[in-house]
Amino acid sequence: MWFSVTVIITLIYGTIFENLFGSPKEKMLNQEIDNLKLQYKLAGKELDGAQEIMKSLEMSDEVRYRSILEMESIPGSFRNPGYGGVDRFRDLDDYINSNLMRSTRTRIAEMKNMVNVQDESFRAIEEKRAEWERMYEYLPMISPVDVTIRLGDGVKFREVHPVTGNPRWHFGQDFTAPYGTEVYVTGSGTVIEAGWNSSGFGNHVRVDHGYGYQTIYGHLSSIKVVKGMNVKRGDLIGLTGSSGTSSGPHLHYQIDQYGQHKNPLYYFNDDLTEEEYFDMIQLLTSSTKFR
Repeated sequence: MWFSVTVIITLIYGTIFENLFGSPKEKMLNQEIDNLKLQYKLAGKELDGAQEIMKSLEMSDEVRYRSILEMESIPGSFRNPGYGGVDRFRDLDDYINSNLMRSTRTRIAEMKNMVNVQDESFRAIEEKRAEWERMYEYLPMISPVDVTIRLGDGVKFREVHPVTGNPRWHFGQDFTAPYGTEVYVTGSGTVIEAGWNSSGFGNHVRVDHGYGYQTIYGHLSSIKVVKGMNVKRGDLIGLTGSSGTSSGPHLHYQIDQYGQHKNPLYYFNDDLTEEEYFDMIQLLTSSTKFR
């Protein structure tokens, strides 16, 4: 009887103690839960910081890179897609802190998507940058002769041609260069014509730069390239003269894009000094040759 009474009293006191203070195992489990909650909160703060960094990268992507490289913006729905109709984390429903776990898992999934999208975007930007860099090498972007040489007629309608006397459009820019002035190709490309032109250019060179651009160098006294030759911006291609339909020594320089005549003055900077111009030519020709 005493033994039974002792057991009953022990059970009663044990139950009261456990209800008041909890069992050692329960305390350990509660401690683990508190630790997990803390870890989730810390993870949330790290996600906040990572999300700010990603937003900064997205801003640079859209404003600094894509706008300059003339690339389309990435839609917000693609950067941050929704998951309507799909319960991706229903396996967490049976946990006590399922809402906290769901929220964190959702943010991690969103962050993974943001990183993947940004990675693909930067790859596309790098490809576009490389293409722009190559295109810039080929575009006609310098003066064909020393920038200190006086300019002649530009793109305009001549009511009286200086040789024929007839009204006629002038589709290029003339440079009143003395006989034998060095003429440089204004962008990398391939020589598609080099020789006599019966339409008035006389000895001339025509270079195809790709991207729809071609340049013409007319009235030359000497030609330093041949048809099919690859040239690099700054290479010497001829000397000025007065061949063809010409009233005196000068260079006729013409830029066409997809058959449309462009004003050459828009394609080079003429505020260089003579020394700066020839330093630029020397720098261009000393670099790796165009392949």
